[in-house]
Amino acid sequence: MAVAVLCGMQWGDEGKGKLVDILAKNLQYVVRYQGGNNAGHTIVIEGKKFIFHLLPSGVFHTHARCLLAAGMLIDPKVLLREIYELESAGISSSNIYISDRAHLIMPYHILLDSLKEESLGENKIGTTRRGIGPAYMDKYERSGIRVVDLKNQERLKELIFRNVESKNKIIQNVYGHHPLDAQAIYEEYAVYAKELNHRIVDTTQILHEAIEKGENILCEGAQATMLDIDHGSYPFVTSSSPGTAQAAAGAGIGLSHITQRVGVFKAYCTRVGAGPFPTELDNEIGEKIRTMGHEFGSTTGRPRRTGWLDLTALRYSARLNDFTELALMKLDVLSGFDVIKVATGYKLNNKILSHVPADSYIYEKVEPVYEEFEGWKDDISGIRSFGALPMTAQRYVQYLEGALGCPIRTISVGPDRQQTIRR
Repeated sequence: MAVAVLCGMQWGDEGKGKLVDILAKNLQYVVRYQGGNNAGHTIVIEGKKFIFHLLPSGVFHTHARCLLAAGMLIDPKVLLREIYELESAGISSSNIYISDRAHLIMPYHILLDSLKEESLGENKIGTTRRGIGPAYMDKYERSGIRVVDLKNQERLKELIFRNVESKNKIIQNVYGHHPLDAQAIYEEYAVYAKELNHRIVDTTQILHEAIEKGENILCEGAQATMLDIDHGSYPFVTSSSPGTAQAAAGAGIGLSHITQRVGVFKAYCTRVGAGPFPTELDNEIGEKIRTMGHEFGSTTGRPRRTGWLDLTALRYSARLNDFTELALMKLDVLSGFDVIKVATGYKLNNKILSHVPADSYIYEKVEPVYEEFEGWKDDISGIRSFGALPMTAQRYVQYLEGALGCPIRTISVGPDRQQTIRR
């Protein structure tokens, strides 16, 4: 495998966590390369559900070292809570390490995220209010606090007091909110520093040494291509780049080392928050998909918007990421539909579009052009080989494979790690 990257192709929540968990048994390293705790992944092991927002999905395989790389944002409070949850389940956390170059999410980031979102009223973006945008703003403004700063208490205190003084001017004068207490924040983060100190390492150097040894590494992204800050449905996007190219930058490894790029998508579409969603089904069919697929946000608990598969968005994602193979998740959710639809293009002012518009306000107005497929009634959750699937399900998969020009190697037919077909 050498270095592989796993990337979502839609608007997130494709089931990447399950796939990482399946692949991790053959890995020496699982690396989360971007984002923060604004995305969650759910892993089901022998009927027990785990939901994590920062920890890589490979944490259940204690032989693999799990690295939170430099491109990430770390909320230490959330991280420690997830580590405690893991240990409470009897699973060792000794394989979890944090990059000294990653940036920290601070209380003022979370507050500013919420205040800004509230101020937008009907124009709100639909952020998770976890402080992600404001933390990335500080990173690129070069005023951020990094994980390495936890190792120097004097430096940490200086940075916190300086930043809180600056942020309080905005918090009070722009939003009319009461100021934050810099000393209280420092004391809180000083405790986090002591609890996390033994996990803080140079993950970039570790990965370079692993590559030289020929060890297997899987880089795991959060969110997905259509939420990419550069290439997604801006401004209704996340604040980082989840794409395969970002894995090299976020993890700190050379592009030539990445030899496998796995695109993950669901047999239908979902989206959380505001923004364009051409195939959205705000009707009984959409509700049936939501219920069958348990489509509720693992970070916010919000009901996800649901719709038919959008092939135009998938083609766009496939081109951007140059995938070497694909994974089709939640095929079982479509069992029981007489007709399954796939959007093959968009229509705008009686013209057919075969691409994703850059202008999200135009993207909001497009109408999907559908192709219909015969569905299947069988329960496929117990099937473990492609040939055992109903012929209509096989044809659906083969059509998608041909349309995307990339082999579908993995098919998920249920939430448990065992409910998977590998081709």
